[in-house]
Amino acid sequence: MGTKQNIQTIDTLYKAFATGDMPIVLGLMHAKIEWKEAESNPLADGNPYIGPDSILEGVFARLGAKHEHFGVQDVKVHGMSDNMVLATLRYNAKVKATGKSYNAQAAHLWTLNDEGKITAFQQYVDTKKLADAEM
Repeated sequence: MGTKQNIQTIDTLYKAFATGDMPIVLGLMHAKIEWKEAESNPLADGNPYIGPDSILEGVFARLGAKHEHFGVQDVKVHGMSDNMVLATLRYNAKVKATGKSYNAQAAHLWTLNDEGKITAFQQYVDTKKLADAEM
C-alpha cells in the first residue's frame, strides 16, 4: 500500500476508536500485530501485546475499566517511508479511582504491511501526567 492508503487506514482507526467501534479498530490489525505501550506506562506490563485479542484485553479493556472517560483529540496523521505512519495527538481522560482528569501529549508510531494491515504500534506519551492522575 502507498502512503495515502496507510494514512487513510490510520485515520479510519482513530475515527472508529472515537465512536467506540472496536470491531473496525481490531479489524484493521494484522493477526500477529506487535503492540508496545510507552515505557513507564502501567499498561506496558504486557509488552509486547501480540494480536488484536491481546490488545483488546490488555489495553482497551483496562483503559475502559480504569477511566470514567478516555478519548483522543487533536489527532494529526503524518505519512512516513517504509509503510510507517506517525500520529500526534492528546489523550483526554478522567481516572475513576481518583476523579482526576488529564490531557496528555502522545505520539503513536504505526507500521503497516503491503496489504494495508497494521503490524506494529509503539506509543510515546507523557507518563508523568498519567501517573499523577492515578495518585
